[in-house]
Amino acid sequence: MESQAPAPQASVASARQPVLFLPHGGGPCFFMDWPDTWDHMAAYLRGLAATLPRRPDAILAVSGHWETDVPTVTAAPHPPLIYDYYGFPAHTYRLRYPAPGSPELAARVRALLDAAGIANAEDPARGFDHGVFIPFMLAFEQADIPIVELSLRRDMNAKAEMQVGAALRPLRDQNVLIAATGMTYHNLAHFMAPDPASDAAARTFDNWLAQAVEAPPEQRREALLHWDRAPGALQCHPRPEHLLPLMVAAGAAGQDPGRRDYSDTIMGKALSGFRFG
Repeated sequence: MESQAPAPQASVASARQPVLFLPHGGGPCFFMDWPDTWDHMAAYLRGLAATLPRRPDAILAVSGHWETDVPTVTAAPHPPLIYDYYGFPAHTYRLRYPAPGSPELAARVRALLDAAGIANAEDPARGFDHGVFIPFMLAFEQADIPIVELSLRRDMNAKAEMQVGAALRPLRDQNVLIAATGMTYHNLAHFMAPDPASDAAARTFDNWLAQAVEAPPEQRREALLHWDRAPGALQCHPRPEHLLPLMVAAGAAGQDPGRRDYSDTIMGKALSGFRFG
């Protein structure tokens, strides 16, 4: 009997899950009467699952709303929701998203981080913050895919976050979707108010960020590691917690190309979403 030829590399790559950087909106914005403001972003999120090569067995989410001393994973089988937004209508604190957790995936994440020499931890009680459940209520509305959330490091170190992503790259070939969520603009002092200077800074930085993501992998890595030197960067991110999930995504991308697959202007601020692979 002839031995079976190995699968072509293209077939292997086509089955690999991409890595996503998703805009998660402003608080529970998609579930409020906010006409025309968030519609384009909501449509992008609702159409997301159909763009994947197959239904993920699990999702590893990285949100800009959880910071710890070392990368930490949720390990509860049934994580609760954390309504970590303030001053919104009462019904937005009754939203439900009963997606299961995955202690098994949490253990796999920790094993990969251990193998890379990255100190890590797990939290057996923590739930999903709104950087996860709000966009996922649109993107994966059935709430039937197990989710593990991974924290950011409190020291806001872009290189370290990229190393975390690189360590977790094998999950993509195990049908795990790595979905980082944040915002490419996150200066709340200027977000809701007309401000020509901050609007211009947002456009400039957003375009720079798209060029960085779409550059060849080595150039992409160098550009993103020094994101704070980009024009408009510190005006858009006085504190970078909503941008650093992108560094995890870029690390997990490896040599895969990146592209901007969502672009919008909301309340004068340019916003983007990105996909690798």
